[in-house]
Amino acid sequence: MSEKNQQMFCYQCEMSAENGCGVKNQKEGTCGKNANLTMLQDLMVFGLKGLAAYREHAKELGADTSSIDDVTSETLYFTMTNVNFNFDEHIAQLMKIGQAGVTVMDLLSDAHTTAFGIPTPVQVSQNQAEGKGILVSGHDLSMLDKLLAATVDKGINIYTHSEMLPAHGYPQLRKYAHLKGNIGGAWHDQSKLFEKWPGAIIVNSNCIVPLKKKQTYHERLFSYKMVGTEGIQKIVDDDFTAIIEKALALPDIANFDGEQTLMTGHHYKTILSLAPQILEAIGSQKIKQFFVIAGCDAPGKPGNYYREMAESLSEQTVIITSSCGKFRFNDIDFGTVPGTEIPRYLDLGQCNDSNGAVHIAMAVSEALKTPINDLPIAIVLSWMEQKAVIILLALFSLGIKDIYIGPKPPQFVNEDILNFLVKNFNLHLTGNAQEDLQKLIVNG
Repeated sequence: MSEKNQQMFCYQCEMSAENGCGVKNQKEGTCGKNANLTMLQDLMVFGLKGLAAYREHAKELGADTSSIDDVTSETLYFTMTNVNFNFDEHIAQLMKIGQAGVTVMDLLSDAHTTAFGIPTPVQVSQNQAEGKGILVSGHDLSMLDKLLAATVDKGINIYTHSEMLPAHGYPQLRKYAHLKGNIGGAWHDQSKLFEKWPGAIIVNSNCIVPLKKKQTYHERLFSYKMVGTEGIQKIVDDDFTAIIEKALALPDIANFDGEQTLMTGHHYKTILSLAPQILEAIGSQKIKQFFVIAGCDAPGKPGNYYREMAESLSEQTVIITSSCGKFRFNDIDFGTVPGTEIPRYLDLGQCNDSNGAVHIAMAVSEALKTPINDLPIAIVLSWMEQKAVIILLALFSLGIKDIYIGPKPPQFVNEDILNFLVKNFNLHLTGNAQEDLQKLIVNG
């Protein structure tokens, strides 16, 4: 088929204009009237990718994920050619994916706390390292647990990177004395950070950045399970011998002597134990508002929007965060709400722990007899990859509205779909941080 005819080929019905499609306004490989459906199906597939990632980690810890598997297979069938052309049914299927997202995050959260205990707040050293070391990046806490067990008494310190930071809050992981601090920030600092880091490195889930020819850390970089990139060694069958030998063979780590610390470990099950104090603080106006500032960070200056917003909030505001977007502002000491011992900064954990904000909101809603959408809670999310899609779909499926997303809209949402989300969920795109704050701040 010629390039011209390829462009006139309909994604939905696999029929070219030459072969009788009959639709004259074909554009960019989709019939004009089906372009919205194509993008909604793209949204489904992206949502399923995030859903599958959480399902993999939950299954690894023994969770029953059969209901998630059913939604995944049903949705893939739904997206087959010539199955469905109904807009409303596409939306209904997306909400079903969102509900599966709610379920899988709860499954994974329970699997984590069952295996590793309920996290408690902890200060973690940042960018401080010495001796022999392995840097762990990703989301897989089960792999980290196995690595910690395999390196007991080996003379190797284990450090976390990016979304592994919350591991320090879990009692069963923190019990290992050789689990030390955190190194670096969000996932996209890999190229510079891994080049500078002199120890061994293992990436156990997304996000791994493909190596460039000029980079030299490939001999120190290992991957786990389905993660991989050209020129590195994979850990197979939980045999960590190769990375242990590599870590021991490398020179001792030096020039990592930062003085900073980061807070983590505010799992929602721990925060709910503070419910009486939180409700009293809300009632007495010591807490005027909650800001959920979370999501997957993207490289570039536009992400500074989230730091500016966090820095601008009053002392009567509690910031709830998760995912790697928190590295934009988690170096700030936000202290406690005046007149209380309630921290102003609550790190719920990884991106999959975003369900914690919903559990906290539901508990406050029930206690105050107030619908969630009427609570003094603002939600501002940073948007980057597939897991952000399943989190957003999960929130939509729960009927949560008035969400701000940025720093730019997802490419697979066109004007028609964006207008639908604005109309039905009052979705907003982020703009200027100070202008958005004027719209979001309540109670003076």
